Amino acid sequence: MHEPTRRNVLKGLAATAGAPMLASCSPGGTAQTEVTASATTARFSTTAPRATRVWGYDGQAPGPGFRVTQGTRMVRRFVNRLPVPSTIHWHGLRIDNAMDGVAGLTQPPVPPGQSFTYDFLLRDAGTFWYHPHIDTLEQLARGLSAPLIVLETEPPDTDADLSFLINHWWLDGDGQIANDFTRNEETPRDPAATSHLTVNGRAPLVWGTAQNERLRLRLINGTTGRILDTSAQGLSGWVMALDGMPLARPRRFDRVTMAPAQRVDLLVDVTADPGEEAQLRTAGGHVLAAFPVEGVASASPRPTPGPLPPNRVARPDLRNARRATMRMTGGALGALGRAKIRGGATLSQAELVARGLSWTMDGYAGMPDTPFLTVGEGETVMIDIVNATAEPHGMHLHGHHFHQVGQGGRLVPLRDTILMDGGARMTIAFVADNPGDWMFHCHMLAHQAMGMMSWIRVGDRRTAMDIGRQRSGFWEAGDIC
Repeated sequence: MHEPTRRNVLKGLAATAGAPMLASCSPGGTAQTEVTASATTARFSTTAPRATRVWGYDGQAPGPGFRVTQGTRMVRRFVNRLPVPSTIHWHGLRIDNAMDGVAGLTQPPVPPGQSFTYDFLLRDAGTFWYHPHIDTLEQLARGLSAPLIVLETEPPDTDADLSFLINHWWLDGDGQIANDFTRNEETPRDPAATSHLTVNGRAPLVWGTAQNERLRLRLINGTTGRILDTSAQGLSGWVMALDGMPLARPRRFDRVTMAPAQRVDLLVDVTADPGEEAQLRTAGGHVLAAFPVEGVASASPRPTPGPLPPNRVARPDLRNARRATMRMTGGALGALGRAKIRGGATLSQAELVARGLSWTMDGYAGMPDTPFLTVGEGETVMIDIVNATAEPHGMHLHGHHFHQVGQGGRLVPLRDTILMDGGARMTIAFVADNPGDWMFHCHMLAHQAMGMMSWIRVGDRRTAMDIGRQRSGFWEAGDIC
């Protein structure tokens, strides 16, 4: 019998601290199980007098998540044990539109006590995650998120493959969630509320390691509105993938900036000496993860890694693209003015603010009745995005990955969420090869809740709502997104 070392004990603790479950399923197989959303408790602060009341998946907040191999058909029966309707959106996955989980657009919300079965093929390997898409700001802030890791059929050689879901919590003096969700604001008005960043529900997460070990770190910004600047101490490595899509050439890792919902895959070698602690931390010095170094794994580090196997994504033809402009306005300095709302009425700025709406996309505050853009399946689309506001936005497109178009038509690596600074302009391009109705919105969820959302229709087949109605067996009008 082996005596447990401190390093192995630390690894055991980390493994139980929100580490994803492994769904043992080979490519071409089916991974089938349930996901249950319910009320539970968690501890995010060592100083709080009691555990925090949260909503979680499968009894945890954040949820334990899944690891499944690329090419697997994934079937998940979602059971809603919450007091409110909910859904699951599989963020970043290119799947059938009816499985996208957007209440009011691709499916009806799942009422309390009922269920909905999600069934789709995992065509892309990479780092993804899932969360609700109805009252998203509140439901995610209460704890409903989890990693979804799709493994390559031949993963790279590493000593550990770790997914780090980063969440942010506002807690009051009693250790309870302090957000005032009636105002659609991320920041609570309680001056005594304290801010907490966690990784897989821990602050910080601890993982024992050894010098010259190679780790795959899958970073997921699961916060509702935080831009994270992340760097490392005692770790040296490469950025391998962005938002689940491998880079053609890995680039050296110095620091990474992540908008809410963005993901970054790193391969890092432990360079810290035995007895030291390597760290992953924010620009403000907050330690997200600590790696106590005990011993030496090998005399020298591994060679520079090659790229991860690419996911098959069509390359846009910029010379024959369908082009549109998306203008975003609002915020304290963004000249909101008048805007349309769902149903067709045009409201003044004062009327919009009275309804809790202060951001617009393409002249609409909130989800429009008709798509911002309708395109044929297989068309190349270029969207010129104009951020006529003073604030940054993390713009997320469902069902597709896109390139930012650089100077001279250069295509920046694929993403599904892109960070735009205040006053910025940029162009994105993608091939609209996934038919259905796809949401396009800001993933700074207070901005979304206050109006920054729209949608794109791809193809002329039956709408996703028709398909969702057939699959679900019930239909109720509900809140959009």
